Amino acid sequence: MRHWYKDKARTERIAREEQGGARRPGPGRQRRSEDAPEYIGGRNPVLEALQAGVPANALYVAQRIDSDDRVRDSIKIAAQRGIALLESTRDKLDRLAEGVVHQGIALQIPAYDYAHPSDLVELAHDAAETPLIVALDSVTDPRNLGAIARSATAFGAHGLLIPSRRSAGVTGGAWKTSAGTLANLRVARAANLTAALRDYREAGLFVIGLDGAGETDLGDVDLLTEPLVVVVGSEGKGLSRLVREHCDVVARIPMQAAAESLNAGVAAGVALYEVARHRRL
Repeated sequence: MRHWYKDKARTERIAREEQGGARRPGPGRQRRSEDAPEYIGGRNPVLEALQAGVPANALYVAQRIDSDDRVRDSIKIAAQRGIALLESTRDKLDRLAEGVVHQGIALQIPAYDYAHPSDLVELAHDAAETPLIVALDSVTDPRNLGAIARSATAFGAHGLLIPSRRSAGVTGGAWKTSAGTLANLRVARAANLTAALRDYREAGLFVIGLDGAGETDLGDVDLLTEPLVVVVGSEGKGLSRLVREHCDVVARIPMQAAAESLNAGVAAGVALYEVARHRRL
């Protein structure tokens, strides 16, 4: 049985630093994304983001806006948090929102500071909990990332892992779909997803891939109470070949024969519920 070495990631980091290796940011100093600022548009999404404490630089409000309680509450919260309040033309809001229906209000959020993959294991260690990480393989729709973040938060995951390329990132669309849960869930980014999964396995975590062509029903997998990485593939294509090869088990979610395949967000929610259920037994 593979063991979870709680201090492995921290020990390896200290060793690299003592040998003169490049220091990477710790949990309090995450690596800065190079992406441009993002915008959340719409009265409900903006208010939900502000109420959830989503980091924000500025609140844009249209000139002569037809105000309601959502707008007034958004302005009040932004003022209390010291977020800049900017009056804007609707043309400028249209450009900022990039086609999203903004209803005369938009929230500018800074580029996301991604964690390092090993930070997610350290979060579990610091909480004295068994690691549970969700990795996304070629999930390119930010709405799916946001939906997965909601399920990950609900079922006690310690973070999400995404690849740097060919993947959705933490954008305005992801923030909107997450209903603010991304404010309390760390997202790590890896230059190479398969290498990150290999490092997790070496650190003692098991990797379970979700795929409709899996050999085992998810509920029959006997690793769900162990330190775990659950890998969610893209809808339609499923897991990539290299990622599949780095899984300890490839499991399927049993469904009625006539049912269509589940999208990434729904599949992640079902899988995380099953993991949480086994861990409560």
